Amino acid sequence: MFTLTDKVVFLTGCGSQAEGWGNGKCIAVLFARQGAVVYGVDRNEAAAAETRRIIEAEGGRCIAATGDVTRAEEVNALVADCMARFGRIDVLVNNVGLSMPGDPATMDEALWDAQIDVNLKSAFLCCKAILPIMEQQGRGAVVSIASTAGIRNTGKPQAAYAAAKAGLIQFSKVTAVDYARRGIRMNCVLPGLMDTPLVRKLAEQFASENTGADLDAFTRRRHNQVPMGRMGEGWDVAHAALFLASDEAKYITATEILVDGGLCAAVRN
Repeated sequence: MFTLTDKVVFLTGCGSQAEGWGNGKCIAVLFARQGAVVYGVDRNEAAAAETRRIIEAEGGRCIAATGDVTRAEEVNALVADCMARFGRIDVLVNNVGLSMPGDPATMDEALWDAQIDVNLKSAFLCCKAILPIMEQQGRGAVVSIASTAGIRNTGKPQAAYAAAKAGLIQFSKVTAVDYARRGIRMNCVLPGLMDTPLVRKLAEQFASENTGADLDAFTRRRHNQVPMGRMGEGWDVAHAALFLASDEAKYITATEILVDGGLCAAVRN
């Protein structure tokens, strides 16, 4: 079940920005294990190359490309390269994302713009380039990695990130309806509190910048917020994305899968 044999997957944010397994790296490896040809894009050349090495060591197929998917000309060039190599794109996974703190009164305008670009504009640009290809093929699946921050108050000042992820969810819904009769499905995965390399890196940065901040206490608090008593991991996100990308989800579009250990249902910060 949930096989992706010979399907070409265009995946953004395919590498982990720190040691370990982030969402994109897990998605790339899992999809390759299910038979997909992964065209992975990341701004970090070394991170993308590491993902490719893991996939190839397991006998899978992966292209590691470097690029900034917040820039239209780079997206178009990457998509053109993928098409030149494989002649089709069956699955698009919009995975890039980054959360930086700030409220409207204190956030620098440039930081706001950057958050909207990486979390929302990147998905728009990739869809703009790839949806016409999928339409010509007569089928395709788009999976966007959003966040529970897009549907709930996280209790943290992350106005730009939350707004961008809410926008990504609605962008996916509206576009999914427009493209439903063209054989294209669009859905979102909404991770909750996750234990990924990027989250740990941001937590360590916060602890170093705030004297007396306790990194272990921060981690325990995140675990305790979740009804299951623990944060999720990149593999949890990857398996949800795999289902939505697979033909087993052929009647599912314009919706979201929560991967949050019950966090949103508990309605607490």
